[in-house]
Amino acid sequence: MSNKAAPSSTPRTLKTFERRSVFRGSVEDLTRFHDAADALRVLTPPPLFVQMVRDGRISLTQGEVIFRLWLGPLPVTWVARHEPGSTPTSFIDRMIAGPMASWEHEHRFRAVQGGVELTDRIRYAHKPGLPGLFSRLMFDGLPLRFLFWYRHLRTRRAMERGKGAADWPSSHGMS
Repeated sequence: MSNKAAPSSTPRTLKTFERRSVFRGSVEDLTRFHDAADALRVLTPPPLFVQMVRDGRISLTQGEVIFRLWLGPLPVTWVARHEPGSTPTSFIDRMIAGPMASWEHEHRFRAVQGGVELTDRIRYAHKPGLPGLFSRLMFDGLPLRFLFWYRHLRTRRAMERGKGAADWPSSHGMS
């Protein structure tokens, strides 16, 4: 009989990253923007290119998506499950297959004076070995900060165009 512990499916060391911004508009506007069919494409910075393989979401809080990130000729497939977040105006996309050992991204929307606050909170861990080296180069430190700086910049531009919630086309017929 072995005294070795079975490997845990939960990563030992989770890191946390958070970015917060306030935008002109309402919680409904920000929700519709995130629900739009092309939101992931709009929020993905160059030199990455995103290809939606399957969008099986019923809402921002239910369903799965499969997408591929391309960095030049290198494809990275990601499967994410959408779940309710910690507040009624939040949602989580949780990686269930992909380049990371763990990735939980909570999007929190909150009405504040002058607009709506978006908080992106990511709890993540890297795989060991070579896959972990790749994910550290792409999804940690400066690249992670750049990714969310870009996402908030694109969100700000979209919100400042003055579109109301009814102007963003939903990816799953939500109204």
